[in-house]
Amino acid sequence: MRKKLLFIFLIAFLIRLIALDQSLWLDEGVTARVVQSYNFLGILKHFSPFDFHPPLYYFFMKTWVLMFGTSVISLRLPSVLFSLLTGYVVYRIGKKLKSESLGFWSSVFFLFNPLILYYSQEARMYIMATFLLTASFLVFLDLDKRGVPVQSLFWFNVLTLLGFLTFYGSVFFIGTFYLVLLFKKKYRLLFLTLPGMVISMLSVFPLLSQQLEHSAEALHVVKNWSLVLGRAEVKNILLIPLKFTVGRISFYPKYLYYLVSGLCTFFVFYFVLKGFFMKKRIALFFFAPLLFGFVISFFTPLLQYFRFLYVIPVMCILIALGTKKEWQRALVAFMFLSFSLAYVLFPNFHREDWGSLASSLPRKAIVYMIPSSADALTYYRKDLSIKDVRNIDGEESKMIVIPYTSEIYGLDLVNVMNGFHYRSAKKENYRELTVEYWLRRD
Repeated sequence: MRKKLLFIFLIAFLIRLIALDQSLWLDEGVTARVVQSYNFLGILKHFSPFDFHPPLYYFFMKTWVLMFGTSVISLRLPSVLFSLLTGYVVYRIGKKLKSESLGFWSSVFFLFNPLILYYSQEARMYIMATFLLTASFLVFLDLDKRGVPVQSLFWFNVLTLLGFLTFYGSVFFIGTFYLVLLFKKKYRLLFLTLPGMVISMLSVFPLLSQQLEHSAEALHVVKNWSLVLGRAEVKNILLIPLKFTVGRISFYPKYLYYLVSGLCTFFVFYFVLKGFFMKKRIALFFFAPLLFGFVISFFTPLLQYFRFLYVIPVMCILIALGTKKEWQRALVAFMFLSFSLAYVLFPNFHREDWGSLASSLPRKAIVYMIPSSADALTYYRKDLSIKDVRNIDGEESKMIVIPYTSEIYGLDLVNVMNGFHYRSAKKENYRELTVEYWLRRD
């Protein structure tokens, strides 16, 4: 079994290297700008108050780039490594729950899951948080079974503290720990597992207060910001199981995409539900965080599937529990691997191509766009001058405009440009991006 496991991890690692140097996209551009532009204190004082995430991931990445640089591959490599480490923890959990075979297949499903693969190639905090929470789940199983060993208590509190300081959404998974202990009336253990969460919340409270204030301002000022964050809507609910199954790929015709992805999702979640009835206590860690997030989204929009990546390890364990026959497990693994390979091997499924767009622009060009959406562009082109597309005054005889995210801000660029008597001279399309060249009518 050990040789088979090592082989699976080797294949998973090699797949993660395919297209790892594809263009950074918007959020990764933010990560790059932060670690390039701020020192540790600057991250905390000048960046984090205006961000929507805790600072630990940025502190980690700042330390990382001081040693390994800020190339695209360097920025993404931590997520690759965290995803592999999480795969090993998933194996340990499955082995602890039942058998080495369960651990093996649980890790296979996790390592080849297409959504996990996608985010294991992204320079953001989601996979790091997934690792920390999955590791805390492993320790929790030990605590729940053996009582209160000091070493396990220490690591549980450390991991939950780090998890919350990496990603605020971790609170839904961590809260499930306390819910289980409350239901089982293990009040002493509940009390002893609280310090990590309490310390993390107290330490981040002043910053979180500022972030909530700025978030409320953004919801008010940015017209369609709530759509980006994820309202509690049927579409966002249905996207969770679908994306957990097929990942970020999409194709035309749409009816064929929904047919294929829908059938695959039904097939996978049939086994998830079978696993639920076999291990309801374990399944709670999949369903409860999603339910918590759904309820909170009625008040603060956050129901986007990628914010719940940390429940996918539990989902993979449930699939392994629900698949009794080898052909069932092999088929699920083949399905996940097929979607993952489709993503890495076909560039049309890759992220926004800011690299190619940036290389097409003239030297020292003035570019009009939403400035807060320009980080990926300026990562590739430091010489560009970025001006706010919302402040066009009609003085320029010709303009380069990137309409990216303008719809989120409720900006109708065509009407704006026509209002200042500009005409469209040329459009260039890149993957998920457009750059427009406008000339003023004489």
